[in-house]
Order: sequence, then structure tokens, then C-alpha cells
Amino acid sequence: MSSQAPGDPGRLSIAGWRPSPNADERPAGVEPDLLVIHNISLPPGRFGGPWIEQLFLNQLDPNADPFFASIAGLRVSAHLLIRRDGELLQFVELGRRAWHAGRSSFQGRPECNDYGIGIELEGTDEIAFTDAQYQRLSQVTRLIRDRYPAITLERITGHAQIAPGRKTDPGPAFDWPRYRNSLCQRS
Repeated sequence: MSSQAPGDPGRLSIAGWRPSPNADERPAGVEPDLLVIHNISLPPGRFGGPWIEQLFLNQLDPNADPFFASIAGLRVSAHLLIRRDGELLQFVELGRRAWHAGRSSFQGRPECNDYGIGIELEGTDEIAFTDAQYQRLSQVTRLIRDRYPAITLERITGHAQIAPGRKTDPGPAFDWPRYRNSLCQRS
């Protein structure tokens, strides 16, 4: 199976396509060379439902949950979302800039959105991620690294590492050794 959708080199054929308006072009000449792992749940601590997708599409009803009023008007996205069951959704083409990192820096280089690809895992800092999520994340990471070889193991990081003090995800429940080991094995 090809990793890219026909006619669109920035889309993965294995992902459901949900184009987010919260994206723009990367700076001229900049290709992705960083992969950032995040987590998200909406409302916080709850899984399932349409809320994450609605947030990334600017369709979240602020009256649907008390928490949603506090994030009304937030304009964010990620390139990819991996749900608890391993379902993969894509919101932004890989070659475009998604709005996932905010104010951030990696190894002294600011503005990680400019050169990073953001993957959201449906989850929280404290609840273990699922086997299906780790399997899908490994698969997607391989596809991304095949397309962008500058994304080495050393250039895969968490949101907390690029925005310390501001962000905590993917959190202590994320098993970095398991994930990194899976990338060293070819299936």
C-alpha cells in the first residue's frame, strides 16, 4: 500500500482526510525535520466523540460542554490524530504548517511549527495509551521518516520538551522506550 494519497504528496492514504483551516505554508525552503508527539482529549479525560475533530475544524460548540467555553475561538490543528482504537485522521498535509506547537523551541531553534510535524494521540498524561495507538504511531512514523529522512530518532520529541513549563504532553503515561524500540524494528 502506498503511503501517499494519489495526486497529493502530503496526504497519507491510510488516513481519513479532514482538512483543517488552521494551517498555512511553511517558510520558503523549509522541509519538516522534526516530529512532535502530543496528546489530547476533549473534554479533558474523556475519549471518543467528535470533539477533537470539531476543534481542529473550528466547529466546536462552546455550549456542548462547560470546558469548551474556555477554548472557544482557539485556532489549532495537528497534521495527524491517532484515536484510541488506532484510527488515523489527517488534518493538514505534511508539507504544510499545522498549528500544533505554539511558542516552542528545539535545540535552540524557535518556532517548531515551521519545521515540525505534529501527531496527536487521543489520551492524557496519566492514562496509558493503547496497543493500537503505539502500532499506528510506529507505522505512521516510518512513513513520515521515509519521506523526510532528516527526521532521525534524535529529532522525535514531545510537546513538553519543546515548550517546557507550558506543556506536559505526551506525559508520563507515554512509553518512550516502547515507541523508540518499535522504530528500530522493521515489520
